[in-house]
Amino acid sequence: MDLTEATWRTSTRSSAQGNCVEVADNLPGVVAVRDSKDRQGPVLVFTPMAWSAFLALTEGQEFL
Repeated sequence: MDLTEATWRTSTRSSAQGNCVEVADNLPGVVAVRDSKDRQGPVLVFTPMAWSAFLALTEGQEFL
């Protein structure tokens, strides 16, 4: 998958050192997620629907 046009943003919950995840949601039909400490490492790719469902679960603290 070509991610050269991805616009990455760091999570607002990132620590002061930036140790968190980065998300690119500007690509058509996908949301990409990567580790901010390893920007050349693997990238997880989700459908927008799956990413929205994940966010809804985490915002509702379903995982706690």
